[in-house]
Amino acid sequence: MVTRLSAADASFYHLENTSTPMYVGTLSILRKPRNGLSYETLLANVERRLPQIPRYRQKVREVSFGLARPVWVDDRDFDITYHIRRSALPSPGSDAQLHDLVARLGSRPLDRSRPLWEMYLVEGLAKNRIAIYTKSHQALVNGMTALEIGHVIADRTQKSPEFGEDIWIPAREPSDRQLLLGAALEWIARPGAQLSAARNAVTEVVTNTSQAVETARRFADVARTVARGTAPSSPLNTTVSRNRRFTVASHDLDDYRTLRARYDCDVNDVVLAVVAGALRNWLMSRGEPVTTSSTVRAMAPMSVYPDGELDAAGPGQAISEVSPFLVDLPVGEGNAVVRLSQIAHATESASTAASLVDARTIVTLSGFAPPTLHAMGIRVATSFSARLFNLLITNVPGAQKQMYVAGTKLQETYAVPPLLHNQALAIGVTSYNGMLYFGINADRDGMSDVDVMPSLLRESLDELLDSAR
Repeated sequence: MVTRLSAADASFYHLENTSTPMYVGTLSILRKPRNGLSYETLLANVERRLPQIPRYRQKVREVSFGLARPVWVDDRDFDITYHIRRSALPSPGSDAQLHDLVARLGSRPLDRSRPLWEMYLVEGLAKNRIAIYTKSHQALVNGMTALEIGHVIADRTQKSPEFGEDIWIPAREPSDRQLLLGAALEWIARPGAQLSAARNAVTEVVTNTSQAVETARRFADVARTVARGTAPSSPLNTTVSRNRRFTVASHDLDDYRTLRARYDCDVNDVVLAVVAGALRNWLMSRGEPVTTSSTVRAMAPMSVYPDGELDAAGPGQAISEVSPFLVDLPVGEGNAVVRLSQIAHATESASTAASLVDARTIVTLSGFAPPTLHAMGIRVATSFSARLFNLLITNVPGAQKQMYVAGTKLQETYAVPPLLHNQALAIGVTSYNGMLYFGINADRDGMSDVDVMPSLLRESLDELLDSAR
Protein backbone atom coordinates (compact mmCIF):
# COMPACT_ATOMS: atom_id res chain seq x y z
CA MET A 1 0.00 0.00 0.00
CA VAL A 2 1.34 3.44 -0.96
CA THR A 3 0.64 6.34 1.39
CA ARG A 4 2.19 9.78 1.18
CA LEU A 5 4.03 11.00 4.25
CA SER A 6 2.17 13.73 6.07
CA ALA A 7 3.70 17.19 5.91
CA ALA A 8 4.97 16.78 9.48
CA ASP A 9 6.43 13.31 8.86
CA ALA A 10 8.17 14.54 5.73
CA SER A 11 9.72 17.43 7.61
CA PHE A 12 11.14 15.05 10.24
CA TYR A 13 12.43 12.76 7.52
CA HIS A 14 14.32 15.62 5.85
CA LEU A 15 15.33 17.37 9.08
CA GLU A 16 18.07 15.05 10.29
CA ASN A 17 21.73 15.14 9.40
CA THR A 18 24.71 13.02 10.39
CA SER A 19 25.13 14.91 13.67
CA THR A 20 21.47 14.91 14.70
CA PRO A 21 19.75 11.65 13.70
CA MET A 22 16.00 12.05 14.33
CA TYR A 23 15.05 8.97 16.29
CA VAL A 24 13.23 8.26 19.53
CA GLY A 25 15.00 5.67 21.66
CA THR A 26 14.12 3.55 24.68
CA LEU A 27 16.34 1.49 26.96
CA SER A 28 14.45 -1.22 28.85
CA ILE A 29 16.06 -3.23 31.65
CA LEU A 30 14.48 -6.65 32.21
CA ARG A 31 14.89 -9.23 34.93
CA LYS A 32 16.46 -12.25 33.27
CA PRO A 33 14.12 -15.24 33.48
CA ARG A 34 15.39 -18.55 34.82
CA ASN A 35 15.64 -19.92 31.30
CA GLY A 36 16.75 -16.60 29.84
CA LEU A 37 15.03 -14.61 27.11
CA SER A 38 16.09 -16.07 23.83
CA TYR A 39 16.54 -14.05 20.69
CA GLU A 40 14.00 -16.30 18.96
CA THR A 41 11.38 -15.62 21.65
CA LEU A 42 11.82 -11.86 21.32
CA LEU A 43 11.70 -12.15 17.55
CA ALA A 44 8.41 -14.08 17.64
CA ASN A 45 6.93 -11.71 20.23
CA VAL A 46 7.64 -8.62 18.15
CA GLU A 47 6.55 -10.27 14.90
CA ARG A 48 3.11 -11.00 16.37
CA ARG A 49 2.68 -7.27 17.15
CA LEU A 50 3.63 -5.92 13.73
CA PRO A 51 0.01 -5.78 12.46
CA GLN A 52 -0.60 -3.14 15.16
CA ILE A 53 2.22 -0.98 13.80
CA PRO A 54 2.11 -1.43 9.99
CA ARG A 55 4.61 1.38 9.41
CA TYR A 56 7.30 -0.90 10.84
CA ARG A 57 7.10 -3.05 7.69
CA GLN A 58 7.18 -0.07 5.35
CA LYS A 59 10.02 2.01 3.99
CA VAL A 60 10.21 5.53 2.57
CA ARG A 61 10.48 6.18 -1.16
CA GLU A 62 11.33 9.67 -2.32
CA VAL A 63 9.78 11.23 -5.40
CA SER A 64 12.21 12.32 -8.12
CA PHE A 65 13.05 16.03 -8.21
CA GLY A 66 11.21 16.54 -4.90
CA LEU A 67 7.93 17.15 -6.77
CA ALA A 68 5.91 15.74 -3.87
CA ARG A 69 6.41 14.46 -0.37
CA PRO A 70 7.92 10.96 -0.08
CA VAL A 71 5.63 7.93 0.25
CA TRP A 72 5.40 4.92 2.54
CA VAL A 73 5.59 1.65 0.59
CA ASP A 74 5.57 -1.95 1.78
CA ASP A 75 9.06 -3.42 2.03
CA ARG A 76 8.79 -6.52 -0.13
CA ASP A 77 12.18 -7.68 1.20
CA PHE A 78 11.25 -7.10 4.85
CA ASP A 79 13.55 -9.13 7.10
CA ILE A 80 12.78 -8.85 10.79
CA THR A 81 16.16 -10.36 11.70
CA TYR A 82 17.81 -7.29 10.17
CA HIS A 83 15.86 -4.99 12.49
CA ILE A 84 16.10 -7.07 15.68
CA ARG A 85 19.70 -7.81 16.54
CA ARG A 86 21.71 -9.44 19.31
CA SER A 87 24.47 -7.75 21.21
CA ALA A 88 26.38 -8.67 24.34
CA LEU A 89 28.50 -7.05 27.01
CA PRO A 90 31.61 -8.80 28.39
CA SER A 91 30.00 -10.64 31.32
CA PRO A 92 29.37 -9.40 33.93
CA GLY A 93 28.59 -6.22 32.03
CA SER A 94 28.29 -3.02 34.04
CA ASP A 95 25.69 -0.28 33.69
CA ALA A 96 28.42 2.06 32.44
CA GLN A 97 29.28 -0.39 29.65
CA LEU A 98 25.60 -0.66 28.72
CA HIS A 99 25.29 3.13 28.58
CA ASP A 100 28.38 3.35 26.35
CA LEU A 101 26.80 0.79 24.01
CA VAL A 102 23.54 2.76 23.88
CA ALA A 103 25.48 5.94 23.11
CA ARG A 104 27.28 4.26 20.21
CA LEU A 105 24.14 2.66 18.81
CA GLY A 106 22.17 5.88 19.19
CA SER A 107 24.71 7.91 17.23
CA ARG A 108 24.30 5.77 14.11
CA PRO A 109 21.76 6.91 11.50
CA LEU A 110 19.11 4.40 10.48
CA ASP A 111 19.30 2.71 7.07
CA ARG A 112 16.95 4.72 4.84
CA SER A 113 16.60 1.89 2.34
CA ARG A 114 14.70 -0.17 4.92
CA PRO A 115 11.94 0.39 7.51
CA LEU A 116 13.26 3.03 9.90
CA TRP A 117 13.71 1.14 13.17
CA GLU A 118 16.10 -1.12 15.06
CA MET A 119 15.96 -3.21 18.23
CA TYR A 120 18.86 -4.75 20.14
CA LEU A 121 18.71 -7.58 22.68
CA VAL A 122 21.68 -6.93 24.97
CA GLU A 123 22.93 -9.91 26.98
CA GLY A 124 25.68 -10.26 29.56
CA LEU A 125 24.41 -7.53 31.90
CA ALA A 126 25.33 -8.00 35.57
CA LYS A 127 22.82 -8.70 38.38
CA ASN A 128 20.86 -11.25 36.36
CA ARG A 129 19.48 -8.68 33.91
CA ILE A 130 19.11 -8.23 30.18
CA ALA A 131 18.40 -5.06 28.21
CA ILE A 132 16.45 -4.12 25.11
CA TYR A 133 17.37 -0.95 23.25
CA THR A 134 15.05 0.29 20.51
CA LYS A 135 15.16 3.28 18.24
CA SER A 136 12.54 4.42 15.74
CA HIS A 137 12.76 7.29 13.30
CA GLN A 138 10.72 10.31 14.32
CA ALA A 139 8.85 10.21 10.99
CA LEU A 140 7.61 6.74 11.92
CA VAL A 141 5.69 7.71 15.07
CA ASN A 142 2.89 10.29 15.10
CA GLY A 143 1.09 9.06 18.22
CA MET A 144 -2.29 8.81 16.53
CA THR A 145 -2.24 6.35 13.62
CA ALA A 146 1.32 5.15 14.29
CA LEU A 147 2.63 4.13 17.72
CA GLU A 148 6.22 3.50 18.84
CA ILE A 149 7.14 -0.18 18.94
CA GLY A 150 7.80 -0.11 22.70
CA HIS A 151 4.15 0.90 23.14
CA VAL A 152 2.84 -2.39 21.73
CA ILE A 153 5.37 -5.02 22.85
CA ALA A 154 4.81 -4.46 26.59
CA ASP A 155 2.02 -6.38 28.33
CA ARG A 156 0.19 -5.91 31.62
CA THR A 157 0.33 -9.63 32.39
CA GLN A 158 3.14 -12.14 32.18
CA LYS A 159 1.23 -14.18 29.65
CA SER A 160 1.15 -12.48 26.28
CA PRO A 161 -2.30 -12.01 24.75
CA GLU A 162 -3.41 -14.14 21.85
CA PHE A 163 -3.06 -12.65 18.38
CA GLY A 164 -4.78 -13.75 15.23
CA GLU A 165 -2.88 -15.18 12.33
CA ASP A 166 -0.85 -12.53 10.54
CA ILE A 167 -1.26 -12.87 6.81
CA TRP A 168 0.79 -10.02 5.38
CA ILE A 169 1.21 -9.78 1.64
CA PRO A 170 3.30 -6.74 0.70
CA ALA A 171 1.90 -4.61 -2.08
CA ARG A 172 3.85 -4.16 -5.29
CA GLU A 173 6.33 -1.30 -5.03
CA PRO A 174 5.63 1.56 -7.45
CA SER A 175 8.17 2.52 -10.07
CA ASP A 176 9.78 5.96 -10.21
CA ARG A 177 7.54 6.72 -13.18
CA GLN A 178 4.40 5.85 -11.21
CA LEU A 179 5.51 8.04 -8.29
CA LEU A 180 6.10 10.96 -10.66
CA LEU A 181 2.71 10.43 -12.27
CA GLY A 182 1.00 10.35 -8.88
CA ALA A 183 2.74 13.57 -7.89
CA ALA A 184 1.71 15.24 -11.16
CA LEU A 185 -1.92 14.21 -10.69
CA GLU A 186 -1.92 15.65 -7.15
CA TRP A 187 -0.53 18.94 -8.44
CA ILE A 188 -3.33 19.08 -11.01
CA ALA A 189 -6.05 18.12 -8.52
CA ARG A 190 -4.87 20.26 -5.59
CA PRO A 191 -2.22 22.77 -6.68
CA GLY A 192 -2.78 25.04 -3.68
CA ALA A 193 -2.46 22.21 -1.19
CA GLN A 194 0.64 20.86 -2.92
CA LEU A 195 2.30 24.26 -2.91
CA SER A 196 1.54 24.69 0.77
CA ALA A 197 2.91 21.24 1.58
CA ALA A 198 6.07 21.94 -0.39
CA ARG A 199 6.68 25.12 1.60
CA ASN A 200 6.35 23.78 5.12
CA ALA A 201 4.71 21.29 7.47
CA VAL A 202 2.85 23.56 9.84
CA THR A 203 -0.84 22.97 9.16
CA GLU A 204 -3.33 20.45 7.88
CA VAL A 205 -6.41 21.41 5.83
CA VAL A 206 -9.22 22.66 8.08
CA THR A 207 -12.52 21.12 7.10
CA ASN A 208 -15.01 22.24 9.74
CA THR A 209 -15.67 24.84 12.40
CA SER A 210 -14.42 22.82 15.37
CA GLN A 211 -11.16 22.12 13.55
CA ALA A 212 -10.83 25.81 12.76
CA VAL A 213 -11.23 26.72 16.44
CA GLU A 214 -8.70 24.08 17.48
CA THR A 215 -6.23 25.20 14.82
CA ALA A 216 -6.61 28.83 15.93
CA ARG A 217 -5.87 27.79 19.50
CA ARG A 218 -2.75 25.93 18.41
CA PHE A 219 -1.51 28.89 16.41
CA ALA A 220 -2.08 31.12 19.45
CA ASP A 221 0.05 28.73 21.52
CA VAL A 222 2.72 28.74 18.83
CA ALA A 223 2.68 32.53 18.60
CA ARG A 224 3.10 32.89 22.35
CA THR A 225 5.97 30.40 22.28
CA VAL A 226 7.82 32.14 19.46
CA ALA A 227 7.26 35.53 21.12
CA ARG A 228 9.54 34.43 23.95
CA GLY A 229 12.51 35.20 21.72
CA THR A 230 15.92 33.58 21.50
CA ALA A 231 17.04 31.47 24.44
CA PRO A 232 19.70 32.83 26.82
CA SER A 233 23.33 32.06 26.02
CA SER A 234 24.40 28.76 27.57
CA PRO A 235 27.24 26.22 27.36
CA LEU A 236 24.47 23.73 26.61
CA ASN A 237 24.35 25.17 23.11
CA THR A 238 27.28 24.36 20.90
CA THR A 239 28.09 22.59 17.65
CA VAL A 240 27.00 18.98 18.09
CA SER A 241 29.30 16.15 17.02
CA ARG A 242 28.31 12.72 15.73
CA ASN A 243 29.14 11.05 19.05
CA ARG A 244 27.08 10.70 22.21
CA ARG A 245 27.29 10.01 25.91
CA PHE A 246 24.34 8.47 27.74
CA THR A 247 23.65 8.06 31.44
CA VAL A 248 20.66 7.50 33.68
CA ALA A 249 19.23 8.32 37.09
CA SER A 250 16.33 6.86 39.06
CA HIS A 251 14.34 8.31 41.96
CA ASP A 252 11.50 7.13 44.15
CA LEU A 253 8.24 8.62 42.85
CA ASP A 254 6.91 8.92 46.40
CA ASP A 255 9.56 11.59 47.12
CA TYR A 256 8.10 13.69 44.29
CA ARG A 257 4.57 13.09 45.54
CA THR A 258 5.63 14.23 49.00
CA LEU A 259 6.97 17.48 47.58
CA ARG A 260 3.87 17.91 45.40
CA ALA A 261 1.64 17.69 48.49
CA ARG A 262 3.93 19.83 50.66
CA TYR A 263 4.17 22.71 48.17
CA ASP A 264 0.79 22.36 46.41
CA CYS A 265 2.18 21.88 42.91
CA ASP A 266 2.41 19.16 40.27
CA VAL A 267 4.90 16.31 40.03
CA ASN A 268 6.03 17.81 36.72
CA ASP A 269 6.89 21.06 38.54
CA VAL A 270 9.04 19.10 40.98
CA VAL A 271 10.80 17.30 38.12
CA LEU A 272 11.63 20.61 36.44
CA ALA A 273 12.82 22.09 39.75
CA VAL A 274 15.10 19.10 40.35
CA VAL A 275 16.57 19.48 36.85
CA ALA A 276 17.00 23.23 37.45
CA GLY A 277 18.94 22.58 40.66
CA ALA A 278 21.15 20.01 38.93
CA LEU A 279 21.89 22.38 36.03
CA ARG A 280 22.70 25.18 38.48
CA ASN A 281 25.34 23.03 40.20
CA TRP A 282 26.63 21.75 36.86
CA LEU A 283 27.17 25.31 35.60
CA MET A 284 28.98 26.29 38.79
CA SER A 285 31.15 23.15 38.67
CA ARG A 286 32.37 24.31 35.25
CA GLY A 287 33.12 27.79 36.51
CA GLU A 288 30.36 29.35 34.41
CA PRO A 289 29.06 32.75 35.58
CA VAL A 290 25.77 32.25 37.45
CA THR A 291 23.97 35.37 38.65
CA THR A 292 20.67 35.69 40.50
CA SER A 293 18.89 36.34 37.20
CA SER A 294 20.47 33.44 35.27
CA THR A 295 18.03 31.09 33.53
CA VAL A 296 18.14 28.06 31.26
CA ARG A 297 15.15 27.75 28.96
CA ALA A 298 13.68 24.30 28.51
CA MET A 299 11.16 23.03 26.01
CA ALA A 300 9.02 20.80 28.24
CA PRO A 301 6.02 19.68 26.13
CA MET A 302 2.73 19.15 27.96
CA SER A 303 0.27 16.35 27.19
CA VAL A 304 -3.27 17.55 26.46
CA TYR A 305 -6.48 16.14 25.01
CA PRO A 306 -8.19 17.86 22.09
CA ASP A 307 -11.58 19.24 23.06
CA GLY A 308 -14.14 16.46 23.30
CA GLU A 309 -11.76 13.68 22.28
CA LEU A 310 -11.61 12.06 25.71
CA ASP A 311 -15.41 11.75 25.92
CA ALA A 312 -15.65 10.41 22.38
CA ALA A 313 -12.96 7.76 22.75
CA GLY A 314 -13.59 4.37 24.23
CA PRO A 315 -11.85 3.15 27.39
CA GLY A 316 -8.11 2.86 26.88
CA GLN A 317 -8.26 4.25 23.36
CA ALA A 318 -7.81 8.01 23.82
CA ILE A 319 -4.45 9.35 22.64
CA SER A 320 -3.35 12.70 23.97
CA GLU A 321 -1.93 15.55 21.98
CA VAL A 322 1.15 17.34 23.18
CA SER A 323 1.36 21.11 23.46
CA PRO A 324 4.59 23.18 23.43
CA PHE A 325 5.65 24.72 26.73
CA LEU A 326 8.73 26.86 27.24
CA VAL A 327 9.84 27.34 30.83
CA ASP A 328 12.75 29.43 32.09
CA LEU A 329 14.47 27.34 34.75
CA PRO A 330 15.77 29.74 37.43
CA VAL A 331 19.28 28.33 37.79
CA GLY A 332 20.46 31.59 39.36
CA GLU A 333 18.12 31.17 42.34
CA GLY A 334 19.98 29.67 45.28
CA ASN A 335 16.91 28.61 47.28
CA ALA A 336 15.49 25.28 46.10
CA VAL A 337 11.96 26.02 47.35
CA VAL A 338 11.90 29.38 45.58
CA ARG A 339 13.03 27.66 42.38
CA LEU A 340 10.12 25.24 42.69
CA SER A 341 7.67 28.06 43.41
CA GLN A 342 8.78 30.03 40.36
CA ILE A 343 8.46 26.98 38.09
CA ALA A 344 5.04 26.07 39.51
CA HIS A 345 3.81 29.60 38.87
CA ALA A 346 5.08 29.48 35.27
CA THR A 347 3.37 26.13 34.69
CA GLU A 348 0.09 27.31 36.21
CA SER A 349 0.16 30.39 33.98
CA ALA A 350 0.66 28.36 30.79
CA SER A 351 -2.21 28.59 28.31
CA THR A 352 -2.59 24.82 28.26
CA ALA A 353 -2.60 24.31 32.03
CA ALA A 354 -6.39 23.91 32.21
CA SER A 355 -6.33 20.97 29.79
CA LEU A 356 -3.37 19.02 31.16
CA VAL A 357 -3.92 15.28 31.05
CA ASP A 358 -4.04 13.65 34.46
CA ALA A 359 -1.47 10.86 34.80
CA ARG A 360 -4.14 8.38 35.88
CA THR A 361 -5.87 8.99 32.54
CA ILE A 362 -2.81 8.61 30.33
CA VAL A 363 -1.86 5.22 31.77
CA THR A 364 -5.19 3.79 30.58
CA LEU A 365 -3.87 3.95 27.03
CA SER A 366 -3.66 0.43 25.60
CA GLY A 367 -0.14 -0.92 25.82
CA PHE A 368 2.72 0.98 27.44
CA ALA A 369 2.32 4.59 26.40
CA PRO A 370 5.61 6.33 27.43
CA PRO A 371 7.63 5.55 24.27
CA THR A 372 4.89 7.04 22.09
CA LEU A 373 4.33 10.05 24.35
CA HIS A 374 8.07 10.82 24.39
CA ALA A 375 8.02 10.67 20.59
CA MET A 376 5.09 13.10 20.50
CA GLY A 377 6.95 15.51 22.78
CA ILE A 378 9.98 15.38 20.51
CA ARG A 379 7.77 16.08 17.48
CA VAL A 380 6.47 19.21 19.19
CA ALA A 381 9.95 20.42 20.10
CA THR A 382 11.31 19.95 16.59
CA SER A 383 8.48 22.08 15.23
CA PHE A 384 10.29 25.12 16.67
CA SER A 385 13.69 26.60 16.09
CA ALA A 386 16.23 25.20 18.53
CA ARG A 387 17.35 28.80 19.08
CA LEU A 388 14.21 29.34 21.18
CA PHE A 389 15.32 26.99 23.97
CA ASN A 390 18.49 25.52 25.46
CA LEU A 391 17.45 21.92 26.00
CA LEU A 392 14.56 19.49 25.64
CA ILE A 393 12.91 17.81 28.64
CA THR A 394 10.16 15.27 28.00
CA ASN A 395 8.32 13.95 31.07
CA VAL A 396 5.58 11.35 30.66
CA PRO A 397 3.74 9.06 33.07
CA GLY A 398 3.69 5.31 32.68
CA ALA A 399 1.88 2.40 34.30
CA GLN A 400 2.21 2.21 38.07
CA LYS A 401 2.17 -1.58 38.04
CA GLN A 402 4.44 -4.33 36.81
CA MET A 403 4.73 -4.64 33.02
CA TYR A 404 6.20 -7.48 30.96
CA VAL A 405 7.99 -7.88 27.65
CA ALA A 406 7.81 -11.36 26.14
CA GLY A 407 6.79 -12.67 29.56
CA THR A 408 9.82 -11.06 31.20
CA LYS A 409 9.55 -8.48 34.01
CA LEU A 410 10.25 -4.91 32.93
CA GLN A 411 12.32 -3.45 35.78
CA GLU A 412 13.42 -0.05 34.47
CA THR A 413 12.67 2.05 31.40
CA TYR A 414 14.64 5.04 30.14
CA ALA A 415 13.88 7.35 27.23
CA VAL A 416 16.81 8.15 24.93
CA PRO A 417 15.75 11.46 23.36
CA PRO A 418 17.65 12.80 20.34
CA LEU A 419 19.80 15.90 20.47
CA LEU A 420 18.45 18.83 18.50
CA HIS A 421 20.47 21.31 16.44
CA ASN A 422 23.30 22.85 18.50
CA GLN A 423 21.92 21.38 21.76
CA ALA A 424 24.31 19.27 23.81
CA LEU A 425 21.75 17.82 26.24
CA ALA A 426 18.29 16.21 26.17
CA ILE A 427 16.50 14.59 29.10
CA GLY A 428 13.61 12.12 28.98
CA VAL A 429 11.78 11.35 32.25
CA THR A 430 9.46 8.35 32.63
CA SER A 431 7.45 7.37 35.70
CA TYR A 432 6.88 3.63 36.01
CA ASN A 433 5.91 1.28 38.83
CA GLY A 434 6.66 3.70 41.65
CA MET A 435 9.87 5.14 40.22
CA LEU A 436 11.02 8.04 38.06
CA TYR A 437 13.60 7.14 35.42
CA PHE A 438 15.79 9.85 33.85
CA GLY A 439 17.37 9.11 30.45
CA ILE A 440 20.14 11.66 29.87
CA ASN A 441 21.55 11.96 26.35
CA ALA A 442 24.44 14.32 25.65
CA ASP A 443 26.99 15.26 23.03
CA ARG A 444 30.28 13.51 23.72
CA ASP A 445 32.35 16.64 23.13
CA GLY A 446 29.99 19.42 24.22
CA MET A 447 29.08 17.75 27.52
CA SER A 448 31.87 15.32 28.27
CA ASP A 449 31.09 15.55 32.01
CA VAL A 450 27.49 14.34 31.68
CA ASP A 451 28.31 11.48 34.07
CA VAL A 452 28.02 13.94 36.97
CA MET A 453 24.34 14.61 36.20
CA PRO A 454 22.88 11.62 38.11
CA SER A 455 24.57 12.69 41.36
CA LEU A 456 23.60 16.34 40.77
CA LEU A 457 19.97 15.33 40.25
CA ARG A 458 20.09 13.36 43.50
CA GLU A 459 21.57 16.33 45.36
CA SER A 460 18.93 18.65 43.94
CA LEU A 461 16.09 16.32 45.02
CA ASP A 462 17.60 15.89 48.50
CA GLU A 463 17.84 19.67 48.88
CA LEU A 464 14.10 19.98 48.26
CA LEU A 465 13.29 17.06 50.59
CA ASP A 466 15.42 18.58 53.38
CA SER A 467 13.57 21.87 52.99
CA ALA A 468 10.22 20.08 53.21
CA ARG A 469 11.01 18.40 56.54
